[in-house]
Amino acid sequence: MDFWQRLIARTPLSSGSSRKDFAKDPARRLHRFEKEYSQLLQAWRNSSNLARDAEAAEYIEIRLQELTNLLTDESRRPLPHPCIAFAAAKQVYIPVAKIATSSFNEWIIKEAVLFFATLIESEEEAFVENDVFSASLTNLLVRITGANSIRLGADTEARVVELAFNITTKIRLDPDILPAWFKSQQNSTQSQSQSQTPIPVQTQTQGEQPQQQQQQQQSDDHDKFTGRTQKQDFPLFYLLIDYIHHEGKVGDFARTGLLYIIEAASSSVPLEQWIVESDLSTLMATGLGALYSQLSRKLVIDHPANELPAILAFSDYQHPKSNYEIISSCAFEFRSHLDTFLSHLLFWQDVLNHCRSVEVKSTLLEHFQVIFLQQILYPSLLESSDIDGGSSVAVLTYLRRILESVDHPDIINLILHYLLALPDIVASIPSDSRDAVSAARKRKSMDLATIMASKGEATADPLLFNLVDLILACLRSHSDQTVFVTLQLVSVILKRHHRYAVTTLLYTESLLGESTYRTSGAHQQEVEYFMSLAETIGGQDNFDEIYDNVLKDTLSRLENHPCSIKLVTPKTSTNNHKLPAIPDTLPGAPRDVRSHTLHPDDPLLNIALDRLQTFFLNPVETNLSLTEAIFDLAVCGFMHLEGWFLRHPHNYTYNEDDDTPPLPEPPLDPDSPEYAEYQKIQSMQECHRRPKWIPSTLPRLLAILQTLCEEVSAYRETIPRFDGLLQQRREAFQIADSASTPVPTRPKHPTSQPSGSITTPALERTAVQDSRNSSRERLSGLEGLAQRIFSELGTPSRSGSPRGRKDTNRSVSDRSTPVPLVSRDHGGGASIYDTPMRPPPFGARSFSPSSASSVQGSWDPSKGDAAIATQAMAFQAIDQSILARQVGLPPPAKGLRQIEPIPFSLDKQLPARPEGVPAVAAVEGSKLGDDGQSESWAVLSEDGGNDVSSPASAVAAEEKDKTVSVSHVLTNVIVLQSFLFELASLVQIRAGLFDEVRFV
Repeated sequence: MDFWQRLIARTPLSSGSSRKDFAKDPARRLHRFEKEYSQLLQAWRNSSNLARDAEAAEYIEIRLQELTNLLTDESRRPLPHPCIAFAAAKQVYIPVAKIATSSFNEWIIKEAVLFFATLIESEEEAFVENDVFSASLTNLLVRITGANSIRLGADTEARVVELAFNITTKIRLDPDILPAWFKSQQNSTQSQSQSQTPIPVQTQTQGEQPQQQQQQQQSDDHDKFTGRTQKQDFPLFYLLIDYIHHEGKVGDFARTGLLYIIEAASSSVPLEQWIVESDLSTLMATGLGALYSQLSRKLVIDHPANELPAILAFSDYQHPKSNYEIISSCAFEFRSHLDTFLSHLLFWQDVLNHCRSVEVKSTLLEHFQVIFLQQILYPSLLESSDIDGGSSVAVLTYLRRILESVDHPDIINLILHYLLALPDIVASIPSDSRDAVSAARKRKSMDLATIMASKGEATADPLLFNLVDLILACLRSHSDQTVFVTLQLVSVILKRHHRYAVTTLLYTESLLGESTYRTSGAHQQEVEYFMSLAETIGGQDNFDEIYDNVLKDTLSRLENHPCSIKLVTPKTSTNNHKLPAIPDTLPGAPRDVRSHTLHPDDPLLNIALDRLQTFFLNPVETNLSLTEAIFDLAVCGFMHLEGWFLRHPHNYTYNEDDDTPPLPEPPLDPDSPEYAEYQKIQSMQECHRRPKWIPSTLPRLLAILQTLCEEVSAYRETIPRFDGLLQQRREAFQIADSASTPVPTRPKHPTSQPSGSITTPALERTAVQDSRNSSRERLSGLEGLAQRIFSELGTPSRSGSPRGRKDTNRSVSDRSTPVPLVSRDHGGGASIYDTPMRPPPFGARSFSPSSASSVQGSWDPSKGDAAIATQAMAFQAIDQSILARQVGLPPPAKGLRQIEPIPFSLDKQLPARPEGVPAVAAVEGSKLGDDGQSESWAVLSEDGGNDVSSPASAVAAEEKDKTVSVSHVLTNVIVLQSFLFELASLVQIRAGLFDEVRFV
């Protein structure tokens, strides 16, 4: 074959063959690869400085890209793969790594990283097991990410971390690859130094030598503590550590890759010992502390104006003030910092979940406690205050989010064991590691103690002031926000970590046996009592369906409580009565929760009940968290309700002349089966009897609930159209809950129309919480929400006409009703929207029974639609003036009669009380004056004042001068009724789920 024929054979374009056919030929691919590689080396050698020679840098970039494309294409084709074999035999990766590290050009670095990634993904020639390949790639990664390298772009940085992650994935799948990337030289260095180090000559004086040795020892301890002497042993490990705090996929790759390395430590004792002595635990603990320190020291809980929940938008809610020092919880910067901190905390949890080494886990937890808990978290709790602009709100919110986010038992044990000042229990931790690893962990602990002691800072002791003291102090605070976040923290501890609260946060008593359970007759009586209280509030709604939903929600909350799993889990075998213990590896964690009850003098309970006494004057957020905390006190299956929540069986007394049918004569033989049957029937009959309802024996909770219902009756007697406005508020909540589209905007004042939920306070709390955590920007719609809700409230309470439809041929009773729309200006006054709304006819309005007939009778059909609209606007203005008025606590009602639980049935609406049955609150509209004469009193006042008689409790005395709007009261009334439904469902579900009612 002559020269031209050989040239044509090697030039596919000249011969007319396609590029695809050329790629299919392994020999041609190899020739092309060799040519590109030689051109790459030639260009590199001819260029003295790639950082300044842009033309040469671009040429080298193109050559690297061609090499990578050839390798990628070949890896997808069938064998043979000569290009990959050539790269392995000629060690092409060595000059590629040198070119990238010396170029200081991001495009060349990016192509070099892709080149190495292609070789690793080919899974041929054992690249990841090759020491030379690992050394070249490690040197490349360290040099391009080091302090003296150029700043890489986000895309290039992501490719670098992804390449490191791919290597850790290979190590996880095949631990035999680890020696190529991890080379611990500590043991060989130590043995070498011991055998080769000569005896030092005594040239120092007697006083200088100990001092220099001490300084040298401290320096060595610090180097060991910070891991400076081990970084060269596993550079890939430290590369991933540098990126674990990053956001996006860079941080995800880094954290996951580090988890794979820690997981591989279980199969490598040298790596396990190296991780223990490295600064992994130090960097993770200090990094977590640094992220916590970035959070604002002072915080106010707020909601975006365009995302305010309906229950707050329709109350006296006012946005708290924030400034450069006090940050708002809905600020984007704050949410970003908090999310970053919580994500790193979850990374701690992932590390402990993947770590199979007890020694590594113990080292991590020790640093978590000493560096983060003792040095950062607890001092922030200790220094917090509710009078300096929200520092208590901040730290309690952070602690609540920590306890909500983390569920690893060891982290929870460390946090609550330390903050609650639980006694330490010294116990041996089982270890499956070798003695060398255990010794390394002990040395690391000593280094940690030495470093902390060298700082000379006195560590505060939780024995003097623990989390319980802080919670009780904050619950007594005059700041509504402090009380609100504290109650939220209490609920989280009770729901998720109840076993830590039994002996610390709560004053409990242990119980044995079932004698403290209530009888079936008393149980039915008490459920009826809660429903009777809810009945006094009244309303027109499908309460049967509402209560069914409450029952389902309560059942779910009871079954999901961590303490109840032993009570609700079926016992599949007679020999399997005990479930596995909670997997705590640290000593001192509470183990099993036994049957207990809450002491009536419990400080937390009584403080909560003090707040409950001023329910209608409390902020809605406080009431939502308060009702949730009281509910959570009674959720645990091992918590007995008798004594503090319900009447105690020891206080049962019975009427002798009740309607209990007489028993037959007992058998004469006490040992006969008939006599045993007689005793059983007698016991069943005794349990079915209803005890006398004596107010003096009622727990304080039941007495306060009755008082609140009496106050509702007092408000009903003094507030005009109370029932009609309350029903409109309930319907407003229905529309707000079902609204799914963005609300329209309004340019003017926000509303203060209160709202309520016809479901449960739990759903309202979820709405408030979801709004606080949401970061989406929507159209400003607080006023529009109110307008939209009330414009859809055209369905009258007494008619089924279409909403908003105007039909002059219809009768008056078939026309829809406008609902009052009130806004609150910054001064607290009421203002009417100046944007006109087409008012529907007034004849279908929802009236209170006392005013319906008189108002409807005043309408004259001959006046036409103009007169109807005028009258409707007049009624709307009246409703607005009522809702804007200020009220306080009503005076104690005179002549109140005792309430008796009555049989209830939830129907389309709560029925009226039967004749002859005493009402909960027969409130008289007068009170005795100082001279003993009767004088009238008024709750309402146009100027915000009120006449309140002296309250019965100290908490009410503190609130006697406080006033809220009628709208605010209506919202809290609906919350109270929902809370009563929750309490009734709680008692009813517990009876069947935990078998705590006695029938015999």
